[in-house]
Amino acid sequence: MGGTPTLKLYNTLTREKIEFKPIDPDNVRMYVCGPTVYDYAHIGNARPVIVFDVLFRLLRHVYGADHVTYARNITDVDDKINARALRDYPTLPLNDAIRRVTEKTETQFLDDARALGCLDPDVQPRATDNIAQMIDIIEKLIAKGHAYQAGGEVLFDTKSMADYGQLSKRNLDEQQAGARVAVEAHKKSPGDFVLWKLSGDNEPGWESPWGRGRPGWHIECSAMSSRYLGEVFDIHGGGLDLIFPHHENEIAQSRCAHGTEVMANVWMHNGFLQVEGRKMSKSEGNFVTIYELLHTEKFAGRQWPGDVLRLAMLMTHYREPIDFSVKRLEEAEHLLSKWPVPGDATGEADPAVVAALADDLNTVAAVQAVHALAQKAATDSKLLGTFAASAALIGVVPQAVELDEGLVRDIDSRVRARLELLKAKNFAEADKIRDDLLARGVQLKDGKDPATGERVTTWDIKR
Repeated sequence: MGGTPTLKLYNTLTREKIEFKPIDPDNVRMYVCGPTVYDYAHIGNARPVIVFDVLFRLLRHVYGADHVTYARNITDVDDKINARALRDYPTLPLNDAIRRVTEKTETQFLDDARALGCLDPDVQPRATDNIAQMIDIIEKLIAKGHAYQAGGEVLFDTKSMADYGQLSKRNLDEQQAGARVAVEAHKKSPGDFVLWKLSGDNEPGWESPWGRGRPGWHIECSAMSSRYLGEVFDIHGGGLDLIFPHHENEIAQSRCAHGTEVMANVWMHNGFLQVEGRKMSKSEGNFVTIYELLHTEKFAGRQWPGDVLRLAMLMTHYREPIDFSVKRLEEAEHLLSKWPVPGDATGEADPAVVAALADDLNTVAAVQAVHALAQKAATDSKLLGTFAASAALIGVVPQAVELDEGLVRDIDSRVRARLELLKAKNFAEADKIRDDLLARGVQLKDGKDPATGERVTTWDIKR
């Protein structure tokens, strides 16, 4: 850790920026809520993936890669998944249909995350592999008087926990007075939430002491985090929208089951994302997935490289709301175009970049410091190693693409073939050529010949 500044993080639990002190510096542990794999991840889902990847990189830099454990779960049991499976694969047995949906969507999510420059977490547990751990926690909660069985469900008794609501600062009286929580007759209190619910014949289920059923959403993360990181760990992250009820209820379950004062010492939440100044929604017509941004022309009529998407995210502090816009993407692309390609150069990260990130992940200042270093490295090759190490801390390192004469001829030939397919209106095969080239780092740009009006296509290499 020599020379590394004190790491300070904003703790949602205490509403203050604190000095981070790991429980065990030899095993720093972080858990982040991952995707529910029923559909492609949208650009809002990308924000926590990128934010906590930067924190993961920083923790590895400070404590050593072998002394950090990052767990991000995969939720593969959920009513939305069931509905999607029945819709997309109506002729398959339900379990087979669910597996088709979750495996396809999980694979796409991981591909998207890697395209955004994110490292794989150390552990990526699936909810369905941790059912036994969920049942164990529920049994403990019932035995300790914190849960009860009613109406075909096992529910957490929120009134059994004196300080329920610490994270969101919402007490039970406030929740009941203005609550949007449905008041079901079998609940002791309106805020009580499901730990286990019985499954019908057309729903996935597992045997339990309370009958064949499936877990509630919140219990999944309590089980997976405690299994892989321990009953109390260092950092729990996620989006601002998860503070209540998800994270609040995770805390309640975990603390009451394990008898601990906290579940995690530090709770971190990234801000909301809107698109072109409006809340992202399908009804607004501005709903866009990571895949669409990377591989289609849906957003501003072109495909966007993953490093540009990542840099655009990092140009806003993680706790601030972000306006995801074409202008911001163009700014990021312009900035990135001025960064040198460091090749295999290695070195020590610049202290200014480390200091910025150590101040509650101030990626805005970190990007500015990396850019200043890039300008110096462009004229002084001795700084390329420092630039490479610094850029790696934020996960944005320009990559060189080697082109030999044979490759250039091949690209030109495929571009011509695509133009012929477009003339023949064989758009599927034309798109396949475009996507294949993009996967090799070749970006196609369509336009018109000003003299003839005919379609022309140029290409360049993505960074």
